[in-house]
Amino acid sequence: MHDNFFKQIIHNQVLVTSLVAWVIAQTIKVSLGVIREKKFNFKWFIGTGGMPSSHVSGMMALATSVGFVCDFSSYQFAIALVMALIVMFDAQGVRRSTGKQAIILNKIIDDIYWNKKIEERKLKEFLGHTPVEVFAGAVIGILIAIISFGI
Repeated sequence: MHDNFFKQIIHNQVLVTSLVAWVIAQTIKVSLGVIREKKFNFKWFIGTGGMPSSHVSGMMALATSVGFVCDFSSYQFAIALVMALIVMFDAQGVRRSTGKQAIILNKIIDDIYWNKKIEERKLKEFLGHTPVEVFAGAVIGILIAIISFGI
């Protein structure tokens, strides 16, 4: 039973394509970080934010793959695309705004800390993506799906 389950997972082209798109985008993000910072930081593999958005890449590869398998007029494609759009909106909207708020709160914490009034941990500031990072992630996801399905 388990052999069949894992075999089905490995042969699920939609799933594999989505994961490959995510890994490729994440690898690009880490590579750009190494070039920019002249050092490797493992947090770039598991962190949020940066160019391109690997979440968007994976979701757009998923939506595109579902369109190829089920047809672009199917309800399955509609569900996948709506979920991808929500991820895109969240990546560049809500999470980016949260990151900007973290920057401001960290400045406040620094001011209070250096005046010896309170000691707090800093918040993570790189939570979201710029629209360009989201767009780049979407393009990568779509291209990986097109390549994967030989279209």
